[in-house]
Amino acid sequence: MNAARFFALIAILGVAVACVGYAFPAINFLLAVALSKGLAVLGLVMMMRAGLVSFGQGLFYAIGGYTAGILSHLYKVHEASLLIGAAVLLSTGLALVVSFLIARYRDIFFAMLTLALSMILYGLLVKSAALGGTDGFNVKSITFLGMPIGGTARYSSLLVVLGFALGGIVASYVYSRTAFGRLAEGLKENEIRVEYLGASADLIVRISYVGSAVLAAIGGALAGILVGHVDPEMAFWATSGEFVVIAVLGGSASLITPFAAALVLEFVRSYATQYAPNTWQLVLGVIIFALILFLPAGLAGLHKRRKHAKTTVGA
Repeated sequence: MNAARFFALIAILGVAVACVGYAFPAINFLLAVALSKGLAVLGLVMMMRAGLVSFGQGLFYAIGGYTAGILSHLYKVHEASLLIGAAVLLSTGLALVVSFLIARYRDIFFAMLTLALSMILYGLLVKSAALGGTDGFNVKSITFLGMPIGGTARYSSLLVVLGFALGGIVASYVYSRTAFGRLAEGLKENEIRVEYLGASADLIVRISYVGSAVLAAIGGALAGILVGHVDPEMAFWATSGEFVVIAVLGGSASLITPFAAALVLEFVRSYATQYAPNTWQLVLGVIIFALILFLPAGLAGLHKRRKHAKTTVGA
């Protein structure tokens, strides 16, 4: 898909989500939370395109949430743009430092090391009484350029999160068209050939890792603002595992499907909890199993199937 068609599609989808949120205000909160998680998953998908799977995306998701929470709760900073900006700076700095260690590893070693780093943060947050321990703390009275978001300001919150989600998609698309973005995809296929081209595989991994951390931190900050609360569970392995599940469901072939998969998972979990409170995990598990069984390439595979069908009919 060329750039013009891609940007037109993004604009249409953005308007469609905004219209759905306006027409059905009851689902605004679910839409906004799903989009914030989709940002973290988008960062994970960009790493998957380089052949890397992080089981520690919750590390930067929690850093984003806690940065917003600490600044608003302890230092009375209530402007979301400042909170998110601080989260981006902190996550970028930490990711740059960690990337020099993590870039030397691949496959399961990379996955386990990222998981270990996330669990270290989880342990620190749980043991820190100053940060609320296992209970965390509330995030209240947040505004974005003077417009209240979070809490009961559901539609304005959705518009802000939607704006960041669209920005994340556009930034990821532009990066994927750069030399480093194309080399990252080559890294997944054959790292040795990438090195023969004169590029540094470690540098590509570091860039992918830092970019993924920034997207996760933005998603975490937005999630904390939306929910009005942050706690150590944001860094727990189950949160990182959820991001991996969403990434698998969406597939790595598209930059849009991570958000679609996050929406599907969030709605299924919400309504399964509401109508089957004692068996919602079973319902969710069956649906995920069915999606993986019938869509092994994720939701992105639907587009490939349709394209293949058109080619077959045309032949």
